[in-house]
Amino acid sequence: MPDPIKKKVTTIEFAAMKSRGEKITMLTAYDYLTASIFDQAGLDSILVGDSASNVMQGNANTLPITVDEMIVYARSVVRACKRAMVICDMPFGSYQISKTDALANAVRIMKETGADALKLEGGEEYLDVISGIIHAGIPVCGHLGLTPQSVKAFGGFGVRAKEDAEAEKLIRDLKMLENAGCFAVVLEKIPAALAARATAAVRIPIIGIGAGTEVDGQVLVGQDLLGYDPSFHPKFVRSYANLNKVITEAVQAYSADVKSKNFPGPNEQY
Repeated sequence: MPDPIKKKVTTIEFAAMKSRGEKITMLTAYDYLTASIFDQAGLDSILVGDSASNVMQGNANTLPITVDEMIVYARSVVRACKRAMVICDMPFGSYQISKTDALANAVRIMKETGADALKLEGGEEYLDVISGIIHAGIPVCGHLGLTPQSVKAFGGFGVRAKEDAEAEKLIRDLKMLENAGCFAVVLEKIPAALAARATAAVRIPIIGIGAGTEVDGQVLVGQDLLGYDPSFHPKFVRSYANLNKVITEAVQAYSADVKSKNFPGPNEQY
C-alpha cells in the first residue's frame, strides 16, 4: 500500500507512474467522510464523478446534475484529501454550449472547489474547448469510449468501439487529446484489446473502467466497489465488500434495540 504520508499526487506523478509501470488507483467519491477513508487508505486519485447524479441523487443517468451541485460534492471531497489527486467532472451542459461558457465554468469549479484537475468527455468535437481550458492553466483528464453524457445519442450504455470505424476514431481522438495537453484519459467500456492498443499509442496515462487490464490504471464507482447495491453489478465491477448487508443488519439491530428499550442503555445517557 502506498505510504499515507507521501506527498500529494499530481499530474507529474501520474506521468511518472506510467513511465515506471506502476498502476494508478482511482475511485469515485462525493462526500467528506468517504473521501477521507479512501485518502487514508492510500488511493492515488479520487474522481468526483457526475455519476453522483445516479448514486447520490437517484437519477437514471448523469444528465440532470448541475455545476452548482458538482461544486458542493467536489468541495467536500477536496477538504478530505491530503494525498489523493482530486479530479472533478464537468457536468453535461457546462462545456457543450460554447468555449466561453466552458472556460467560465471550468474556472469557477476550480476556484470554488480547490480541485486538482477537471475531466471532460469527448474527443475531436470538443478539442477547441479542451485546449482552451488547458491553456488557462487547468489540468484536464479526457474521457473516451462510453461517454455517459452522450447516452441519449448512443441509445444506451452498451460497449463502444466494437466496430473498426469507431475504434479508429477513438485512437485518433486519444492522440488529439494527448497533443492538446490532457494529462490522462479515461477509457470506458471498450474492448480490452483496443484499450491495450490505445494505451501503447500514447505517452499519457490511460485509466480504464471496463477496459481490461492492459491500461495504466483503474477507476470504479466507490459504491459499486463497496457493494451498496447488489442488484447493480455490471461485468466490469468487482465488489470488495457487501455494505448493503452490513448497513441493513446494523439498522435492523438498532431498530430492534430501540423498540425493545435496549437502547440507550445506562452508559449511553446523561
